[in-house]
Amino acid sequence: MTQTPQTPFGFASTADDVLTGVDLSGSRALVTGASSGVGIETARALAAAGAAVVLGVRDVEAGRRTAARISESTGNQDVSVGRLDLADLGSVHAFACAWEGPLHMLVNNAGIMALPELTRTPQGREMQFAVNFLGHFALTAGLRDALARAGGARVVSLSSNAHLHCPLVFDDLDYRFRPYHPIGAYGESKTADVLLAVEVSRRWSGEGILANAVHPGAIATNLQKHTGGLRTPPERRKSPAQGAATSVLAAASPLLAGVGGRYFEDCNEAPVIEEPAGMFGGGVAPFALDPANAERLWAIAADMVS
Repeated sequence: MTQTPQTPFGFASTADDVLTGVDLSGSRALVTGASSGVGIETARALAAAGAAVVLGVRDVEAGRRTAARISESTGNQDVSVGRLDLADLGSVHAFACAWEGPLHMLVNNAGIMALPELTRTPQGREMQFAVNFLGHFALTAGLRDALARAGGARVVSLSSNAHLHCPLVFDDLDYRFRPYHPIGAYGESKTADVLLAVEVSRRWSGEGILANAVHPGAIATNLQKHTGGLRTPPERRKSPAQGAATSVLAAASPLLAGVGGRYFEDCNEAPVIEEPAGMFGGGVAPFALDPANAERLWAIAADMVS
């Protein structure tokens, strides 16, 4: 696979840097989990560039407050809110069914991390896998027609460098046979998020739909509420504006036109590595880009949400 050409952006770039000169007028974006953390900044930057933005959130009132702040700061009044609970497949289905018109950018941003106890959805799925991957899988599949109508849609799947330590255990995705590990379950869900981008691009590129996975970096948000805060060395930490940069690059930058099935960090495609460099290193694991793994996971997920 040929490496994507280097962009002029990097670790310190912000979402506004990436979208400088990019006009998103006439396009529509959906950002999940957009009432906190990096999701807010992702939605704000897309709105500032002219996109109509929908915030897909579990807490509608929090979403409305966020939408109002985004509209006030950007002057873009086309920022709206829809209720979306990724742990509830009924909610995901209702959201997708209610969508009208084309969808140009889908940013699967929402996530949870390191739940201290094994928790399951009503359908029996392990909660981190369910929220971080399976709900987004169902949402993406449910919005396929809307994405196809855009005539060149992009899907962004937020992952993490935690995936480097956690290949998927396909035969026990719900931790029924192995001891539950909070960070292990999180890392597996993030491996699944990369594989989602790989398979969306393989299956739907003929319809003009491409997907990429991104690692936003280490940003202090409520994502770390179960881990006692951010543990990443200070020099490797980012602001929300820097964390959103790679997401909006994948969602909207003309530099990535025609690129799909890749993994980006620090605003550039990450190298495939054979061994992680500690807990805070970069790169993407080969098992996360493996087409056979992606196809297998898709089949399993399709059965889970049917």
